[in-house]
Amino acid sequence: MRITLHLDTFDRLDPNAYAILWLDNDTHKWSREGHAGLQFPDRGKLRVDARGTLVCGQHDARPLFILDGLTMEARTGPFEGESGEALWCCTERESGSGVAGHWHVQCVDKDTVLAEHSVFAEDEV
Repeated sequence: MRITLHLDTFDRLDPNAYAILWLDNDTHKWSREGHAGLQFPDRGKLRVDARGTLVCGQHDARPLFILDGLTMEARTGPFEGESGEALWCCTERESGSGVAGHWHVQCVDKDTVLAEHSVFAEDEV
């Protein structure tokens, strides 16, 4: 299952800041499909904990975003239109505990598609 997620309303950073992410529930990986006003890697790994889904870097377990309440492993979700709070975790060089924003599920694709060129291909050969 692949989920298209829209992140926005990070007004403290930039009122126009947004990001579009593809979340792959089968591989527990994500890719950035578009963004403005938020600087973070173009892909990484997903983790699930009691808060929801953690969007982490490719080689780092520290979350970039905490998607509060987004339960990737729920039997009934996520579903299109579902929404909640997104906490953008500041880097160690930045001050503050994080910036609150919003996540919104735009699309849920339940079909398994084998891409010719996957953005989730491992870098190591």
